[in-house]
Amino acid sequence: MVEISSDVIRGYTDTMILSILWDEPSYGYEISKTIRMISDGKYVIKETTLYSAFSRMEKNGYLKSFPMEDLKTGKKRTYYSMTDAGRKYYIEKCEEWELTKEVIELFIRKEGV
Repeated sequence: MVEISSDVIRGYTDTMILSILWDEPSYGYEISKTIRMISDGKYVIKETTLYSAFSRMEKNGYLKSFPMEDLKTGKKRTYYSMTDAGRKYYIEKCEEWELTKEVIELFIRKEGV
């Protein structure tokens, strides 16, 4: 099976994370698990990639973090939620993705591959 290169997907890590946070806050491990599940195991985000994305997006004002106790386990976790700026950024990244797909499709050979 062909694996997704981390170089290819790197520019869209933020988009994946923000998509998951669109409706409700979540924490790192749960976000990682959700990415793996939605991609059917085709992409497993590295912990360092995930937490550097959190840090970068929080610095840029797209996310805010806050401590919260997990109701199931009672453990304190750092949760992340999307800001209004994060919603705007997510929409921009989705539009960028549509344009990126359109351009790359022009170079994908359908026959004889």
